[in-house]
Amino acid sequence: MTRIACDLDHHRAAGWLGGLLAHRLLTDDKLPGLRMVLTDIVEPRVPAGAAPGQVLALRSDLRKAEDRRAVYETAFGAPDVVYALHGIMSRGSEEDFDLGMSVNIDSIRGLLEEARRAQQQGGARAGLRPPRFVFTSSLAVFGGPLPDVVAPRNTPLTPEGSYGCGKAVSEMLVSEYSRRGFVDGVSLRLPTIVVRPGPPSFATSAFVSGIVREPLQGQEAVCPVGRSFDDPALDEVRLWVTSPENVIENFVVAAHVDGARFPAYSRSVNLPGFTVSVKQELDALKAVGGQKALNLVRFEEDATNRRIVCSWPSKFDNQPAVDLGFVPEPADFVEITRRFQKSLAK
Repeated sequence: MTRIACDLDHHRAAGWLGGLLAHRLLTDDKLPGLRMVLTDIVEPRVPAGAAPGQVLALRSDLRKAEDRRAVYETAFGAPDVVYALHGIMSRGSEEDFDLGMSVNIDSIRGLLEEARRAQQQGGARAGLRPPRFVFTSSLAVFGGPLPDVVAPRNTPLTPEGSYGCGKAVSEMLVSEYSRRGFVDGVSLRLPTIVVRPGPPSFATSAFVSGIVREPLQGQEAVCPVGRSFDDPALDEVRLWVTSPENVIENFVVAAHVDGARFPAYSRSVNLPGFTVSVKQELDALKAVGGQKALNLVRFEEDATNRRIVCSWPSKFDNQPAVDLGFVPEPADFVEITRRFQKSLAK
C-alpha cells in the first residue's frame, strides 16, 4: 500500500493545484494500493474516480500542531509521501509578514518534525525508508545580480522578498532533514504557472495569468507593467513559466525520483520551464482571443509589483532537472493560451 498526504492548501487560492495533483495521482500505476489524505483550510473535494474509502479529506490549518499531527495519525497510518503545497504567496507575504513567516516557514518545519517523529517511532525500527517529502518552493529564492541563465548548483539563494526568504529557509530545512535521514526530501522550485484557473491569487505574479484568463472570459484585466501596449517595458519584463499540466506531471515525477541522485548539501531542483515576456503574452492573447480580448487589458503601473517580479530570474538551465527525470514544457505560450480557452467550454 502507498499512502500519500497531499496538502492542497494555497491559502485563499482554494487548493486548485493540489486538486489537480490528487486527481492525477489516482492514475499513477507506480503507486499500488494508493490511499490519500487530502488537507486544506476548507474541506477538500474528493477527486472524481476515487474508490470508496480510498481518500480521506481533512479540513486543517497546518499552522496548528494538532492539525499537522493529524495528517500522520489517520486510519491509513503514517504517509509514505507528503506533498507540502501550501503557502502565503509573494504579495501576501509582503503585506502580512507574520502570517507569511508562520505559514511559509513554521508550518513546514512542523510537518518535517511530524515526519521525523513518525520515522523515529516506527519506520526506522521497521527498516522502512523515510517518507518522501515534496516541498513546493519558488524561483523567488533568487534575486540580486544574476547570470543570464541560472544554473541550480552554482547560483546562491538571494531572495529580495519575504516570500522568497520563507521558501529559501524551508528549502534548507528540507535538505537538512534529508541529510539526517528524517525524510527523503525534494524541493521543487516552481516556475510561474500559467494559465491559473479560478479567481486571482495574492501572488505578485497573479497578473501573468490574469491578463489572459479574464479577457478570454470577457472580463477586464489589469496589467501592472507598462502604461500602454507600446511601452518598451512589456518586452523588458520576462518571466520563467510553465503550464498547470506540465507542473502536475513533474509533481508525480517528484514522488519517484531517486533521492541519492541529489548532492548531500541540497535537495532542490529548478523545474523546467521557458521564458516569456509580457508582450509575448499579450500577443498570444490577441492570437487566440482577438482584438476584442486584448482591448479588455488596461494598464496600471505598480512599482512594488514590478520590483518583485523583476528580481526573479527569467531563464534557467533545464538540463539538470531533465537529467533527474523531470519533464520539459512541450507547449509554447500560444498553445497554452489556446488550451486554457478550450477548457472554458467544458
